[in-house]
Amino acid sequence: MPHRPSPLSHPQSAQRRWPRARRSAGRVGVLAALLATLLSAAPHAPAQAATARTAPDDAMARFRALVQPQGKARVTAAVLDLDGTGREPVVYGDDSPYDTASIVKVDILAAALLQAQNAGHDLTAQERARATAMIERSDNAATNAMWRRIGLAPGLEAANKRLGLTSTKGGPGARWGLTQTTASDQIRLLRAVFDTAPAARATPTALDESSRTYIRTLMARVVGEQAWGVSVASGSGWALKNGWLQRSTTGLWDVNSIGQVTTRGHRYLVAVLSDGSTSMKDGVALVERAARAAVSSATAH
Repeated sequence: MPHRPSPLSHPQSAQRRWPRARRSAGRVGVLAALLATLLSAAPHAPAQAATARTAPDDAMARFRALVQPQGKARVTAAVLDLDGTGREPVVYGDDSPYDTASIVKVDILAAALLQAQNAGHDLTAQERARATAMIERSDNAATNAMWRRIGLAPGLEAANKRLGLTSTKGGPGARWGLTQTTASDQIRLLRAVFDTAPAARATPTALDESSRTYIRTLMARVVGEQAWGVSVASGSGWALKNGWLQRSTTGLWDVNSIGQVTTRGHRYLVAVLSDGSTSMKDGVALVERAARAAVSSATAH
C-alpha cells in the first residue's frame, strides 16, 4: 500500500465552491442538448442495471458497530465480489442519494469515452491530458473542461443510461460536484469499468476494452496524497477515485471513495459515500472504517 500523507495537504481539499462556467448559459445549454441527443440516439439499447441487495440484519449490525458515524454524519457502503458466485452488490446502510463531489470524475471520463466511441475516434491529445489530470490529481479546471465537453448533466445522464446507472442525476449547470448518486449506482459504474466477466464484455452498450483499460490505468495512478479511502481494504492492489467537498450551507463535509481492491485473491468493487462529517479528516476516517467493515463482511462469506 502506498504512502498516504494527510489528504488535507492537497490544495483542492480546501476548496468550497465549484468554479463558474466560462461560457454563456445559452451556448452551453445548446451544446448540452445536442450532445445528449447524439449520445442517446446511438443504436444500442440501454444496459440492464444489476440489482442490489441489502445486507442481512446481522451483517448490518456488525457494520454499524464498527463504523459508528458521529453527529449528523451518515455513510453507505456497497460491495461486489467480482470473483465470487453472486453478481449482486451488497449494500450496507440506506442506499439513498449523496453528493458525488469528485468521484463523478470517473463518470465524466466514461461519458467522454463513450461519446468518442460513438463518433469513431479516440480522445484528442488535449482531452487525454485533461483526463489524466482529472483522475490522477483530481484537477478541477480539467474537469470543468471535460464536463462541458460531454454536454453537462444531460450528456452525463445519456451516457449513464447506456452504462446501466439508474439513480444518478447530474449536477446543475457547471456544478458537477453536486451530481447526486447512490452507492449501488456507483457499483454499476465500476462494473462498466472493471468487470471482466464474459457477460460484461458481451454487453453491446458497454465501454470498449480500450476505454475500460484507460480508466482503470488512471485510477491505479492517483497521486499518493489521495490514496486513501477504499484502498485501506486492499491486500495486494487497488484502483480508486476519491471525492471531498465542504458544503457552504452547513460547513459539513461530503467525503466519498470508489474503486476496486484486491484481497485474499478476490477482486472487490467498493463504493463508500458519506456526508455530514464535521471535518474532512473525520470524513476520511468514517469512509475508511466503512470500507474495511464492508469488505471484511464480504470476505467472510
